Amino acid sequence: MTTPRIALTGLGLITGAGDDVEKGWSSISAGISGIRTNTQFDTSQLLTDWAGMVTAPQPTELDRCYSLAATAIREALRNSGLDLDTVDRDRVAVVVGSSLGAMPTLENVHRGLVHEGRLDAEQAVASQLPCVGDYIAAEFDLRGPRVVLSNACAASAVALGYAAELLWKEDVDYVICGGVDPLAELSAYGFSALGALDPEPCSPMSASTGLTLGEGAGFMVLESADRADERGARVLAELGGYGLSCDGYHQTAPDPSGKGACAAMAQALETAGLVPDDVDYLNLHGTGTPANDASEPKALKLLFGSSIPPASSTKSILGHTLGAAGAVEAVVSTLAIDRGILPPTVNTRGVAQPFGLDVVPDDGRRADPEVVVSNSFAFGGNNASVVLNRPGRPGSAPRRTESVHGVVVTGAAGLAGSAGNTEQLIAALADGRPCFTALEHVDGVGEVPIGRVDVKSASRGINPSRARRMDPLSLLAAAAVGDLYARHGKPSRAEAEGTGIVFATGYGPVTSVLQFHKGVLERGITGANPSLFANTVVNAAAGHVAMLHRYRGYTATIANGGTSSVLALQLAARVIARGAADRIMVVIADEFPEQALATQAGLPGYARSTRVVPDGRTGMVLSEGAAAILLESEASAAARGAHALATVKGYGASGESVGIGRIGRDGEAWARALRGAMAEAGTAPDEIGTVVSAASGYSLVDHAQRRALGLAGLADRPLVTPKALIGETYGSAGALGLVAALSGAAPGGPLLLSSFAYGGSYAAAVFDTGA
Repeated sequence: MTTPRIALTGLGLITGAGDDVEKGWSSISAGISGIRTNTQFDTSQLLTDWAGMVTAPQPTELDRCYSLAATAIREALRNSGLDLDTVDRDRVAVVVGSSLGAMPTLENVHRGLVHEGRLDAEQAVASQLPCVGDYIAAEFDLRGPRVVLSNACAASAVALGYAAELLWKEDVDYVICGGVDPLAELSAYGFSALGALDPEPCSPMSASTGLTLGEGAGFMVLESADRADERGARVLAELGGYGLSCDGYHQTAPDPSGKGACAAMAQALETAGLVPDDVDYLNLHGTGTPANDASEPKALKLLFGSSIPPASSTKSILGHTLGAAGAVEAVVSTLAIDRGILPPTVNTRGVAQPFGLDVVPDDGRRADPEVVVSNSFAFGGNNASVVLNRPGRPGSAPRRTESVHGVVVTGAAGLAGSAGNTEQLIAALADGRPCFTALEHVDGVGEVPIGRVDVKSASRGINPSRARRMDPLSLLAAAAVGDLYARHGKPSRAEAEGTGIVFATGYGPVTSVLQFHKGVLERGITGANPSLFANTVVNAAAGHVAMLHRYRGYTATIANGGTSSVLALQLAARVIARGAADRIMVVIADEFPEQALATQAGLPGYARSTRVVPDGRTGMVLSEGAAAILLESEASAAARGAHALATVKGYGASGESVGIGRIGRDGEAWARALRGAMAEAGTAPDEIGTVVSAASGYSLVDHAQRRALGLAGLADRPLVTPKALIGETYGSAGALGLVAALSGAAPGGPLLLSSFAYGGSYAAAVFDTGA
């Protein structure tokens, strides 16, 4: 069956250049800079006070991240002509990319903790990165699948790719997709500490003396071209394809050869059924830093040879909007196609482009672009390219958007709490021993249990010179991958370089963020540790693991609370199935330093003893954990003689608009995810041999899942409840459940993973382990 072409029918944009699409495009196309003096916070200790700052007033009672996103989404919906009251809201997905999320609020919470010893747990919980998607779903009453991507400055370009995967498989009817990031002290001090900020407004691809930070949001309404035609919507452009790659080179600098960036562009064009000669315009990553502005032209020459299309960096007008940049620049690229103008690069300072690129200087250029490539690159060597084309534009080759391969699991490993590797984990489960044996004091609460991983012990196999640069989250991830290779064998160098990595986490690198920001709060710019800052981005762990194992393939990072494992497995399987990767290492990790424990333990539902009984109202126990699951095509596994532990059969995801930090008690939305996974797998409820339960001992969650299982026809199916012994690891919970099931905790046959995330999102997966 031919997969749908993806139409962009609505755009929303708010940046320093203007507070809506028309105002922003007017400034951008005319080369009028939106970079101005930053008044959001004190910049006296920073390298610059210039920023692409939004000037439209934002509500003071709402985090700036949320208000910027809401503004852009309202405009996108309005411009699309889509009336949400006339569609099935269960089939409207939310896919958003962000690097910082509600960081201004988190900074205030942490300021109170550091300076006054006061922790506002409710504000802390409501400002975690996954909450961006939860806020959007609640604000607009959207009940479809929900995911937050966080590949640093490539986040929302990756989000567009995830949205494409949903629409190609027809999981949903519409996707509200985009990116958002606010100006924040964390990033401003971090880039200052790295010496990466230009003292003056940036001069990308010309003087190249540093970047200028910006803020904003760009959102799109995406749907199939046929659906858009049926409802009479005007199609502005099509999302033809996307490509992702990892350099595996350096934690903050791009590969100077440009090979990784070239691979991302080539994959994006191949997916869209296009070739380099079809491209009419390039929206460059173009940050203004010397390293980027030297490597990106090399990538272009590798792909295009001497015939490089006209290009520009709109960051010269908007500043670098970090995780929002990919979506913001996709909106700009769509307008270039629709309006027939190539946006310019401004502030060239009279410096000729040193690599001979046609950077469209100063003013917009009249043109008729039919195919545009938009690039976004990020810390950790993450490369993302998006192809946008004129509606109905035929390709030069077949698109690569259909499933052509079966996908299997060929490796699985995990660690949690006191079980520092898979062998210890399996033994604990077999003996019925809990992995959360540590007791720690929390002010105002008392002694509470927690599952602590001995990170030093777990990471003994890592090269010490590498390990010194890694934060706890990265070390946990690396330990899981190392254990997988110890159990299932290491790949050859060629196999490793052809491997991708999808990293996922519930809440990200909490330790690095808190330590870096504490240094800033206590000592200002002298306390801003650049090594720590490099690890504050959520995808840092993926970068470290890629460097350790020479991964050069597809890469994405998901931060979606408790559904992160299943969503990561889903994405990797979809990419492999359509032939965009042979194998992908899915790695999930979560760490919970004392501040995270204090936040969780002060909320309802936390256990006061190490005895956890799912459905027993004992409360749940937090536990650190990590898992690695190797997925590959059946053909790849057969070619290298790998044993298949299970076959990937189907996925389901859903959401509900209950608000940040909440879940529905009725189980209705959860049941939709369970039914969706079984439907894609072609498996009836009575054929499911085992349900890997998400029950944790917290009655609210356990009751909701019990209702969901009943509604999905699974009430009488055998259950395994790994959280009773592993604890609540959130992001890695689903993958650790799979490790447990594949290691003997469940009999053979079809098994179903069940997962949830606070905020009201759910994901499920069906695997067949054979007889």
